[in-house]
Amino acid sequence: MSSKERTTAEQRRVLGLTSIGSVMVALDVLVVAAALTTIRQDLGASIEQLEWTVNAYSLSFAMLLVTAAAIGDRWGRRRTFAAGLAVFTVASAACAMATSVPLLIAARTVQGIGAAFVMPLAMSLLGAAFPPERRGWAIGVFSGLTGLAVLGGPMIGGAVTEGLAWQWIFWINVPVGLLAVPLVRRWIPESRGAARRLDPGGATLITLAVLGLVWGVVRGTAAGWDSPEVIGSFVLGGLLLLGFLAWERRAPQPMVPPAFFRSRAFSAGNAAGFFLTAALFGAVFFLAQFMQAAFGSGPMKAGLQLLPWTATLFLVAPIAGRLVDRIGERPLVVTGLAGQAVGMFWISQVSGGTVHYSELVPPLIVAGCGVSMAMPATQSAAIGALPREAVGIASGIYSMMRQLGGVVGVAVLAAVFAAAGGYESFATGFTRALAVCGVLSLLGALAGVGITTRRRTGPGAQVARQEPVEELS
Repeated sequence: MSSKERTTAEQRRVLGLTSIGSVMVALDVLVVAAALTTIRQDLGASIEQLEWTVNAYSLSFAMLLVTAAAIGDRWGRRRTFAAGLAVFTVASAACAMATSVPLLIAARTVQGIGAAFVMPLAMSLLGAAFPPERRGWAIGVFSGLTGLAVLGGPMIGGAVTEGLAWQWIFWINVPVGLLAVPLVRRWIPESRGAARRLDPGGATLITLAVLGLVWGVVRGTAAGWDSPEVIGSFVLGGLLLLGFLAWERRAPQPMVPPAFFRSRAFSAGNAAGFFLTAALFGAVFFLAQFMQAAFGSGPMKAGLQLLPWTATLFLVAPIAGRLVDRIGERPLVVTGLAGQAVGMFWISQVSGGTVHYSELVPPLIVAGCGVSMAMPATQSAAIGALPREAVGIASGIYSMMRQLGGVVGVAVLAAVFAAAGGYESFATGFTRALAVCGVLSLLGALAGVGITTRRRTGPGAQVARQEPVEELS
């Protein structure tokens, strides 16, 4: 192994600490889902209040991702990452100590704000620490651990809730955060993006635009997709997004240079990441419920039954990351998302009637291998398409697209499930929802076709695809 291919001690520390932050944030996206029944009984929550214990986190997380990345480029990525971890840790303690649903929702909102300053900065620090010829492997490990946290969230939440109490799904973050923050400040070198002033106008517009769009999505099922609230949210969010794009074209130092989107790899990687996460989050939401409904499993057992799917992330994603370094992203994105589509369609077909668990294992493995191949490749395509100085804002945009994809995926599948009869006709609704997961995966594969074909044989190959900083500013 050449010196350029060795992983230094500093790089290993960066990978370890950024992965810890990412796992904490990703785990809390869905970990609370397994505890909703217990929270309802303990705090006397209504169904709508329960929805907001999930939605408050998603909203504040999604709306601040791009702004957080821009602040990190300006203020210092390590400093911003550590601050986000600290906020997330304190908010986790507040969630655990909440004695009423409004207090829990408020704490979850602050937790989402902290998460928004962790996720994109983790990817930025990773991109700054690893050279192009090693970045794919690092992203593979990072993506595998992050994906495992997302998929394992319901199982971990169920196990903790059954074994201890729902408060412990939040308390477990506290000692980890208290240890991680000083280690981040000591072991991760500081880095910054290209020197530019903050763009408060652009930050305000993109934050409010995402708020409007996500609000419409999360309220669609409860308020009705044709309700004035939902339609108004989409219209307002769309207008604010158009206003943001117009503002950025005229801004002397835009937060998101419009030239970013002229990179095919950047645009296609973000689109593929959106559809991948939409299918992934939707599948997690319904597969865990299916295991409980079809086989009478508890939350922990249902999570264990999904191991043929979830374990592949830990095993396959690092290998896929190495392949990205050798053959480029497009083959892995297209093949991986096609594989996930096959797995979802397969599950949809075999689960329509009486099904034995053993019949689900092969399609779970196929879908898991597919998403494990595609996840690091989409991230590498979106972030690696731009110069190293732009990795911060590129990470913020990619994180935002993933979060939007997750929210949209769950909402779309919930609407399909409800239209098929909901919980009164669970099997019918489930098969249709999983078929939609397959369609979303195919859309991601089609988006992946647009990723620039290239072969990574060294630093020169990476630079050849990147556009000069001057053209992107």
